[in-house]
Amino acid sequence: MKILVLGGTQFVGRHIVEELVRAGHTVSVLNRGRSADELPIPVERLRGDRDDGPSGLGSLTGRTWDVCIDVSGYTARQVRGSAEMLQSCVGHYVYLSAVSVYGDPVFGPVYETQPRLPPASENIIEVNAETYGPLKVTCENIVQEVYSDRCTVLRPQVVAGPYDPLDRFSYWVRRATQGGPMLAPGDGSDYVQVIDAGDVARFTRLVSENGFAGSFNLAGPRLTWKEFMAVLGARNILWVAAEIIREAGLTEFELPLYRPKGGRRSSLMHVSSERAVELGLTLTDPQVTVNHVRTWLLNHSLPVALSTEREAELIGTSSRSPGVANR
Repeated sequence: MKILVLGGTQFVGRHIVEELVRAGHTVSVLNRGRSADELPIPVERLRGDRDDGPSGLGSLTGRTWDVCIDVSGYTARQVRGSAEMLQSCVGHYVYLSAVSVYGDPVFGPVYETQPRLPPASENIIEVNAETYGPLKVTCENIVQEVYSDRCTVLRPQVVAGPYDPLDRFSYWVRRATQGGPMLAPGDGSDYVQVIDAGDVARFTRLVSENGFAGSFNLAGPRLTWKEFMAVLGARNILWVAAEIIREAGLTEFELPLYRPKGGRRSSLMHVSSERAVELGLTLTDPQVTVNHVRTWLLNHSLPVALSTEREAELIGTSSRSPGVANR
């Protein structure tokens, strides 16, 4: 098949492109050419800036593809421009959204039938923690409006794997590898759920090859933090109570992936991907994901999410707090 990927050089997009090439498809990518490109040689590079709307997509003019996979659409201007321009040029449009479209549900598991957030105005171009989810809803609506039953919307959980520029999953892998007294959040009974980037890539290829339409959640195995620490191989664990973390003002970005039960967006650590599994989504063992990230980290460094000093401070606070036991 001839497949166009909008984006494709960073993290999830790179995994998708590499998967498509391995499967023997002819792949073109459209991006601004500002990021390092380590994609396979056979990939065709096209240049354009989606922030400019239709005028930034000139390199797509007069071309046709079987499928377009949109990995880099975050605003209505970006997505409407590509969706409308390519309507008669591609057979199927696959849009990478996120489970953030569900906002902060009260309970899990979260299925595709869960109501989404109200869409953001198409005039909003700033992407931040508050606008990200509503903007993804707006982009989904545009794709479905333009393509009807010729589109697929994929809603991944937090994605983990090599090439991730954010110190999220990698923070815990690196920290466990370093050894020494290690902060573990809560009491071990909260949940963490991610999906391996390779799983997202393989399912994206699958829906592209088969034209599966509709919306699909993509989520990996759901682990307790106690189970997650075991998978990481963490040894000298010091549990820091959720109330201490909350009083310290740490967010899920400063203490990556930690969302205590009943806390903000904790139900998004309980996402069901049953619908995708029925169509062929396969899930990587979390231990394999950890091993892949650990190997990748040998030659890559990232800005650290939680500093050593801050971690030590929290551990110290926990040890001085009466009634809070570490184990």
